This record gives sequence, structure tokens and C-alpha cells, in this order.
Amino acid sequence: MMEPLPSALDRVRAHLLDSETLVRALGSGRRKGERPQWTRVEARYVELKAGRHLQVTRYDETQAHVANYPPAAADDAVAALLGEPFGNWHVETTAETVQLRVTKSGDAAVGITAGVGRAPERDHDRTKKRVLAEDDPVLVALGISDAQGRLKPSRRAKYRQVEEFLRELGTCVEDALAAGRLKPTDEEPLRLVDLGCGNAYLTFAAHAWLSRTRGLPVRLVGVDVKEQSRAHNTDVAERLGIADEVSFVVAGIGDVELEHSPDIVLALHACDTATDDALARGVGWSATLVLAAPCCHHDVSRQLRDQAPSSLLTRDGILRERFADTLTDALRAALLRSRGYRVEVVEFVGSEHTPRNTLIRATATGVRTELGSSEYDELTAAWKVRPRLAELLQ
Repeated sequence: MMEPLPSALDRVRAHLLDSETLVRALGSGRRKGERPQWTRVEARYVELKAGRHLQVTRYDETQAHVANYPPAAADDAVAALLGEPFGNWHVETTAETVQLRVTKSGDAAVGITAGVGRAPERDHDRTKKRVLAEDDPVLVALGISDAQGRLKPSRRAKYRQVEEFLRELGTCVEDALAAGRLKPTDEEPLRLVDLGCGNAYLTFAAHAWLSRTRGLPVRLVGVDVKEQSRAHNTDVAERLGIADEVSFVVAGIGDVELEHSPDIVLALHACDTATDDALARGVGWSATLVLAAPCCHHDVSRQLRDQAPSSLLTRDGILRERFADTLTDALRAALLRSRGYRVEVVEFVGSEHTPRNTLIRATATGVRTELGSSEYDELTAAWKVRPRLAELLQ
């Protein structure tokens, strides 16, 4: 139902200040033409030695900032949260769940369903909840965990990469669902494609979270150039009993043909210009969400080599490679924005797990911007580079 934004926010405020029934509240996204100070916030009540406090966790691009407010300060803390121009609020209480989305006109689209049916968690030092438990059948089938459901020491880095990628996917999906950009049904399920899926760690993990944890109807296709990967991954899907929802094809990223255009495009560590292929396919399919974690950036690095104006930055190979990483992803982000995507480039996992820890997170808005005589043109002219993605999008 539609209602004026102030009255809808009053409803959220009342829930946030109810220390008995609030389970958790999430603020995310942004309103048209505005940007919150934080990428998202989470609020819940915790029990401390000094009594019950409102705990607010504010997330920026790299870390979480936690603050606990006593009852006397909760009102001001909630006012500050609701003063941020978040585009979506998801509020869970023991009595009802409220989904609030701010429309382009500035009104509120509000959905109310039954409560979560569980008591609020009040632990202050709550253990970080795993996206997929270590003994999840998917992790066992993929060889990340052993037959007893224990994470293999040699696979911890891979597990952390996939889990943090899933956290980013989950945040994007929740925002898109709340904003009405994704509307999966049994007849029209949520469609994803994992480009360059390899052994399909991300493919199976994404399906497990979206279908089992989130309860969404899902169809997922993994794409890889190796027949060996298709055969192995198909066998895993059959053993897990999900072959009717997860399938695999042999094809290159640039030439794969899908029966249905995907809503979400994923690409984890596609090498060099394969990431450009993945981003271009996402744009071509008009995908609602595109999440890509680039790998190496050899194409721009080659173009930078021996460039006169950049000699100090590119003379040494390691500096040239690091600069090429930054330059390539900055240009990719600009090109995606010109095609109607809101783009954020973030770190999705610590460098101790993989040095390739950058994530390009793109959400379709339908509002295109012209590159024209912009910073993009100035940047490509100054460094004399031609990004592969620019060629593909033309």
C-alpha cells in the first residue's frame, strides 16, 4: 500500500523504539538524488551489564561501526537513522514484518506481513552468522568441508571468498526486492548466470542461499569453456537433487546463448578481459544486478607499458600492474554508469584470503548518463588507453 513517507517512517520509528518486540531493522539503498552517509545500517536490542541497549551497526565500504545506546539516548539515535535518506527499510518484529520502499515521487510503498515467529536475540557478542554452515551439504559436495561437515584447512580461503561474495549478493538482492526491481514468482523465477563458473563453488552456494535460506524460486546456469567442468558440476547438481534448478553449459562468456535473459549476472575472478565480457553480457541482457570480482588486468597494463607521461607509475612492473587494476576498474565503473547502472566498487574479502578482492557491484536504474567530454574521456586520453569494455559495449 502507498502512504505518505512521514507516516510510514513513524511506523518504523515506533518499532525501532520498542525494546520488547523488535527483532532487527535494516536500512539500505538510497532515495532518488540523495546518498546516505552509510551503505546500510542494522539495529537491534542487546542485553549489557548496564541493561538493555539499542545496538546500531553502521556499515561503510570497508567495515562495520557498532554503537550501543541506553534507553535515554535511543530516541535521538533512531531519529538520526531515519534522517538518513535510505531508500529501503526492512523491520522484523515478533508481531509483524514491515517492508518500506521510498518511491521516486517521495512516497512510501509499504508491505506488512506476519511477524518472524522467533524471540529476539539479545546477545551482545553475537557470533557472526555464517551464510552457509560448514556442514552444509553443498560445501561437503564441493569438497570445501569433509564428510563430517568440518571445514578443510586447505579450503578456508575459498570458503571465505564465496561466503563474503554471498553477503554482497544477499545485500543487493534484498535491496532489489524491496525496491521492486526483482519480483520472482513460481512462474517467473529469479534467473542467474554464473559466467566462468569453473568448479561452480559460487554457483551452488548462491543457489543454496537464495533457494533454501531466502526461500526464493531460482533457476541458475553456470557457464564455462571446459566440458570437464560441465560434466563435474552436473554430477554434483544431480547428487544434491537440484539438477532441475541448476544447469551447466559449455561456452565462452562472450558467445553463450541462454534460453532466458538473466536477472542477475555473476562473475568471480574471470581473468583479464573475461571480466569485460561478463560486464558487457550483463548490460546486453539488461540484467538487474551484475556482480563481478575481476582477476588480472593485463589488457590495460600492456597499453600502459612505456607510456611517456606515466613513466614513474609504470616503469616498474608491480607498480604498473597495481595502477592498471585501479584504472581499469574505474573506467569499467564509468562505462556501466553510462549504461544506466548504479555502480559501487568495494572490497568484498580481506587481502589475506585473496589479493583479488575488489568487487564491482552494479544495479540497473534505467537512467543513462552521457560520457561525452567527461572525466572518462580525459582519463582515457591522458593515459592513452582503450578499455576492452568500451569496445564491447559499442
